[in-house]
Amino acid sequence: MSTRWVLHYETKPEMLPKARELFPRHRARIDEFHARGVLTMVGTLGKPPSGAMGVFTTQEAAEEFLKGDPFVLEGVVSRHTVWEWSEIFT
Repeated sequence: MSTRWVLHYETKPEMLPKARELFPRHRARIDEFHARGVLTMVGTLGKPPSGAMGVFTTQEAAEEFLKGDPFVLEGVVSRHTVWEWSEIFT
């Protein structure tokens, strides 16, 4: 068993056009954290998306991602949570 950190976003439906505009910057951040090996999974939830989640190797990485994410900084995200997750299968 290993510990991971899950960052969960809730998004505002009326902000989808803004999310599309900001997506290239958001994706660049995703790619950066994945290349560093601290973001192992990421994706949207629902159709149309009502949120998203990312799985990080450390709490610090999840919080660092959160602090600089354009979706958070520009108000696309209405609420966010970072949870400790005990992963059974590794």
